[in-house]
Amino acid sequence: MKAVQYTKSIPRYLAVRALSSRARGAATGPLSLLRHADVDPPPLPSGRWIRVRTRLSGICGSDLATVCAKGSPYFSPFISTPFVLGHEVVGEVAETGADVEDVSVGDRIVIEPALHCTVRDISPVCQPCSRGRYAACENVLRGNLAPGIQTGYCRDTGGGWSPEFVAHERQAVRVPDGVSDEAAVLIEPFACALHGVLRASVVPGQSVLILGCGTIGLLTIAALRGLGFDNDILASAKHPRQKELALSLGATAIVPTGATLYDELPRATGATVLHPEIGKPVLIGGVDVTFDCVGASSTIDDAVRMTRSGGEVILVGMPSIPTGVDWTNIWHKELRVQGAYAYGIERWR
Repeated sequence: MKAVQYTKSIPRYLAVRALSSRARGAATGPLSLLRHADVDPPPLPSGRWIRVRTRLSGICGSDLATVCAKGSPYFSPFISTPFVLGHEVVGEVAETGADVEDVSVGDRIVIEPALHCTVRDISPVCQPCSRGRYAACENVLRGNLAPGIQTGYCRDTGGGWSPEFVAHERQAVRVPDGVSDEAAVLIEPFACALHGVLRASVVPGQSVLILGCGTIGLLTIAALRGLGFDNDILASAKHPRQKELALSLGATAIVPTGATLYDELPRATGATVLHPEIGKPVLIGGVDVTFDCVGASSTIDDAVRMTRSGGEVILVGMPSIPTGVDWTNIWHKELRVQGAYAYGIERWR
């Protein structure tokens, strides 16, 4: 079968990393780490696994970072190559192993991509898995699978950028008949955004800032409103369509991106803007809670500058390796800064 496969090559990785921001075709041209390849369908690792026929697969920010060699090398020990990308997947069960009980052939499903202890047939499970934090599993290098933190980054499972892949029955979640494939493919990224909101300590009356209105930023707004928060939500959006969607999902107001953010957000929050001898402005006041849904150096720096003393910053966007972030803001304002990665068993109130 044809699949979009990632192959490991340190020289090509370094070349794409150096060139992709300047040469548009570097990541997909002759130097590309991807290939459109003929691959054998992966076998079922055990009787509790299923074969899934892909109906629709999303493109995550982590996928783009992998293609363009822009992500942190942090995750490189947790993968096995060659792998087929794609973990935001809607599919149909095409085959079940002999011991599968929870799903049947023909079921339409999405998958929880984490390849955790239960998926790897490891018992007893690690401490994070025992607490329902499957994305933080400590056994992603062990068990009956090749290393891989999740589907789409493991050579034994395949991924959604191919006609079919395999998944453990524990990963499968049935999609209700009334939910379209186009909506269902957003379930996995929405779960990430929802997890970020649940990591925060938003209370009534607090102001909230969303930095970045790509998919994760928009879904974070939807998660806040879906959980019943009626707080003022300021959304920093770049493109007209993002602005429209942010308002339709419940943003109170739109503020610009970049340098003009330091003009508009203080007006919206009553913050005082100060200008040091060099560098970006400093704010006294600001918003109570900021969700950085980009993960770039500039947005992380904006997040800690825009949040008032004693406030909270949630890093939801897929990070690169931040440079140029003035951490003095965190120390002086005594900010609480948290990462929000994937999701697990979530509890609300």
